[in-house]
Amino acid sequence: MAASCRELAGLARPAATASSQPGRGRNELCFAPLRQEGRRRGAKVVVAAVSEELPRLASAGKGAGRPPQGKVALRAALTVRRKQKEDLKEAVAGHLDALWDMVGRGVLLDLISTKIDPRTKKAVRSGGASIKDWCQKQGAKGEHVVYTAEFTVDAGFGEPGAVVVANRHHREFFLESIVVEGALPCGTVYFDCNSWVQTTGELPGDANRVFFSNKPYLPSQTPPGLREIREKVLRDLRGDGTGVRKISDQIYDYAMYNDLGNPDRGKEFIRPILGGEKIPYPRRCRTGRPPTDTNMLSESRVEKPHRIYVPRDETFEELKQGAFISGRLRAVLHTLIPSLIASISADTHNFQGFHHVDNLYKEGLRLKLGLQEHLFQKIPFVQKIQESSEGMLRYDTPSILSKDKFAWLRDDEFARQAIAGINPVSIERLKVFPPVSKLDPAIYGPSESSITERHIVGQLNGLTVQEAIDKEKLFIVDHHDVYMPFLDRINAIEGRKAYATRALFFLTQGGTLKPIAIELSLPPTQSGEPQPSKVLTPACDATSNWIWMLGKAHVSSNDAGVHQLVNHWLRTHAIMEPFILAAHRRMSAMHPIFKLLHPHMRYTLEINALARQSLINAEGVIESCFTPGPVSGEISSAYYSNHWRFDLEGLPADLLRRGVAVEDSTQPHGIRLLIEDYPYANDGLLLWSAIGNWVESYVKLYYPDAGTVQSDDELQEWYHESIHVGHADLAGAPWWPPLSTPRDLAAILTTLVWLASAQHAALNFGQYPLGGYVPNRPPLMRRLLPDPERDAAEYAMFLADPHRFFLNAMPGVLEATKFMAVVDTLSTHSPDEEYLGESLDEGAAPWTGDEEALEAHGMFAADVRRAEETIEGRNADHGRRNRCGAGVLPYELLAPSSPPGVTCRGVPNSISI
Repeated sequence: MAASCRELAGLARPAATASSQPGRGRNELCFAPLRQEGRRRGAKVVVAAVSEELPRLASAGKGAGRPPQGKVALRAALTVRRKQKEDLKEAVAGHLDALWDMVGRGVLLDLISTKIDPRTKKAVRSGGASIKDWCQKQGAKGEHVVYTAEFTVDAGFGEPGAVVVANRHHREFFLESIVVEGALPCGTVYFDCNSWVQTTGELPGDANRVFFSNKPYLPSQTPPGLREIREKVLRDLRGDGTGVRKISDQIYDYAMYNDLGNPDRGKEFIRPILGGEKIPYPRRCRTGRPPTDTNMLSESRVEKPHRIYVPRDETFEELKQGAFISGRLRAVLHTLIPSLIASISADTHNFQGFHHVDNLYKEGLRLKLGLQEHLFQKIPFVQKIQESSEGMLRYDTPSILSKDKFAWLRDDEFARQAIAGINPVSIERLKVFPPVSKLDPAIYGPSESSITERHIVGQLNGLTVQEAIDKEKLFIVDHHDVYMPFLDRINAIEGRKAYATRALFFLTQGGTLKPIAIELSLPPTQSGEPQPSKVLTPACDATSNWIWMLGKAHVSSNDAGVHQLVNHWLRTHAIMEPFILAAHRRMSAMHPIFKLLHPHMRYTLEINALARQSLINAEGVIESCFTPGPVSGEISSAYYSNHWRFDLEGLPADLLRRGVAVEDSTQPHGIRLLIEDYPYANDGLLLWSAIGNWVESYVKLYYPDAGTVQSDDELQEWYHESIHVGHADLAGAPWWPPLSTPRDLAAILTTLVWLASAQHAALNFGQYPLGGYVPNRPPLMRRLLPDPERDAAEYAMFLADPHRFFLNAMPGVLEATKFMAVVDTLSTHSPDEEYLGESLDEGAAPWTGDEEALEAHGMFAADVRRAEETIEGRNADHGRRNRCGAGVLPYELLAPSSPPGVTCRGVPNSISI
């Protein structure tokens, strides 16, 4: 049906928003690599359907008459992805759409040429066309449906560079791609859309959606017909910084973390605002929600996760959403019964023995909790839950127990996990002995550690301490300064007890580490006085062995907190968010650098919003399950303020900063590892190199010299805003890298891609497989070491039953099961995961129209495959004792590919969980 003048006037207005595939980030142009095998088959169906549809239309066109003299017929095939599951409301809306379509209120398209009309000085437009077959295909089966529209344009129309889409139906639809064919000198034109197209009623004013073709253009190279609309789309993406965001909006803006607390619920839910001069922090995506009733500076909370605002195309796809909901349900079932029992019983339900912990993985609910029959009588429906959900209530056995159930008890395994575990990025080379604190001695006392040469000299294979330092044999995991300023507040919390910890390791001739000393410190009783400290060394009798085990547990607990709050959340999730927001606000979807970054931004805003909702919020999972509790955000902020530096976040720079590597131009990556068998660093350098080569080759395609970098307004605005708005609290730091040359750009992009992909994978996907056995790595501790002078009765209890004392120092059943349920969900790969180096061209429209870029990405994919083969070979090399041997787990966290589920391997492109 022909479009009316009023309709075409609406089409002539550029879209107010721009987006991508759900969880991707663009409304205009983005890529949608279809990942798992089922989606690969779906992609082939799309390509086949489009290939069949266009020739059919061409044949039909011959019979219907040729276009008038001086006119050209064009045909567009739109691939729409349908929801696999629709509720009643959606089904009714679908039928209404079909009826609406029959009376001319359908989906309209208008092609925009890359040329301008010399008379009007405006972009040449096609005049509009409506989709002809929406109603007829209402009942079509399958996930993908291909619709068609036909245009008649002037012979001199030129190349279509953008499409305006007006959705006048009752509900949004997901547009994967548009393919335009006809008598075009440029040949077929592809529009890789992957975006939700909202109804015209949901968009501001009379705005419609705009999608650009897949040809990349630097701002200075933008064809004349696209310049105005390129700028308009970006303005609309930025919004005006006001108003409450609607779920259908596609606006990217900044806010501080003022939504973690909920002062309206009571003072125990008040949390400081993260961000600003006092508590520096990166910015997050603005929602515009109104303030709380009791604090105008705190943003009110939304209790339903699906109502939390992120730009529409950043939300999870249907497959991802289904997997995530399933994981949440599993987590709820895992924690429901312990929570109910805790609410009706004064008993804290400690684990009574290691066999009770083991029962979490293999027995029924009752055995898991050691519950008494009378408790079941109080809540009889629990029995029904057990009977109907036994499979979901049972935990999977963590990988850490799969090859050697008792490996976690050994000192060599404790040390191995510092370089091949969940948190392999905290270990440093010890350069000064004794270790020295950087905290203010006027407050925290003398800066030198209590560890002396007498404590460790017997563990150094005949070396003196200085000789061991000179030979680069001593290493340390030092969390002293991270925890010390907060210990008084942590230890005042019921059921929390912590030290500021240090652990020293010696590098043996066999290439493995062994722990040689642990220091546990408490704050001084008076400012400036020495800190009460205990120094533990490897055991030589039964009592000291249990004390040593408790010391290792405290070190592991502190390491778990630093891993979660600093290295995982802050240094990947929170750090990336401002760069993602700025990319959408300042770089067009046509920009080649946006195209490069786009797969590495997928789902991050959504998962971060969900984390603010239930993980890092007041009394959320992190506060409930990890030692720092309500000071978690402040610990994270302190690290950001005092230690984080973007220029040192790349892998080689980080290894050099920690002293675990030295520069060496003869080595493949320009550095030499001091721990030769350091699985995280060994494998990470393979992927770092592959990413770096890919990014450098891609950058060279568009930036031959410094002038092209410096004159790219969109690129410069993106980097400036990322720093001065997204990381405003550190904007004045002198260490921010410059962005003046192609080399500068490649280095910045390589770091961002590394953080979003490999670094996050190394820190995330081992959380349950390697940390799901709580005695190995307790997320919190509830008791200090037994001390006959501090508490003689407690010490007597310890001597009488050290086994029970050890377990009672761990999290109780409720904390443990909640922790295990959550990290199980966080360690899970979604069925629609997109992995590093996988092909990007499995849909109807390629992610870029640049053949050289496609070729460069193919080389990158080959490099990633070779890296995976190398990793497999390393895991079979018995000379690498930190990843191969009797009972030793292989290190696979940086092996790029993975099936869905909890696999302890796989490197997704982005921070997607």
